[in-house]
Amino acid sequence: MNTVGLMVNLKKKGVARLVGEIVCWLEDRGCKALVEEAAAGAIGLARLGTTQNSLVEQAECVIVLGGDGTLLRATRRVASVGTPIIGVNLGHLGFLTEIDLPEILPALEKLLSGHYLIDERMMLEAHVYREGQVIKQFVGLNDAVITKGAFARLIILETHVNEQYVNTYPADGLIVASPTGSTAYSLSAGGPLVTPDLDLMLITPICPHTLWARPLAVAPDSVIKVVILSSQGEVKLTMDGQHGFRLLQHDEVVLNRAPKKAKFIRLQGRGFFDVLRKKLKEESVRTCE
Repeated sequence: MNTVGLMVNLKKKGVARLVGEIVCWLEDRGCKALVEEAAAGAIGLARLGTTQNSLVEQAECVIVLGGDGTLLRATRRVASVGTPIIGVNLGHLGFLTEIDLPEILPALEKLLSGHYLIDERMMLEAHVYREGQVIKQFVGLNDAVITKGAFARLIILETHVNEQYVNTYPADGLIVASPTGSTAYSLSAGGPLVTPDLDLMLITPICPHTLWARPLAVAPDSVIKVVILSSQGEVKLTMDGQHGFRLLQHDEVVLNRAPKKAKFIRLQGRGFFDVLRKKLKEESVRTCE
């Protein structure tokens, strides 16, 4: 591996020093480092700065320094090009990031020596239709969430799968999640855990006001359509908890598998269930504290 891109969350404490150490380590081994130009200037590495498009196209892999949120943003940018990505956890829980801070140099050694696997993850695509026309499009890794605003009452969501009517949910909202997103909001709302090697979509109601409403798993090639029936209050669509769009009565949100997959670098010796046990235990301890 000769060229490595770095995407950096500048809000994380000590990140400038860490990036400097990584760059020196890479350059000592004959590897070229690229940094997004805005971040490069802010941390004193302007000589390595390049545009985001150039970084993604030139880099053989992208290292993301931040938390899961930073990695989600980076994945949406990188997935369309097909560049593999790996995350360094500078946040809290870190379900998606591969490297914890104390392990960074041994992990980079594995990366440069080729001791890794490529883990492809299904992504989601959402289109918002208003009066028969597409007015907004999103792509995400974890989930698409239709939810009420802070002061709204129940929202009514008519749901179809492959043009077959499923149910009309009176609820606080509805989550459509990928297998990767099964460990995120869907899990908190009572959805099942799904191993990331599966391709499927989860439909998880949020606080449904009916006893018969349960999470539903559907095939990966399914097309899910959610019609907004509520006439009052604010209703929003959010993608990966980061992009939001206000919905109106009779808007239709159509969701399907995205044409491109995200490519994550996984270092040998780390498995999904190892990470799951560790992270859920950490979260349980943090909640008790």
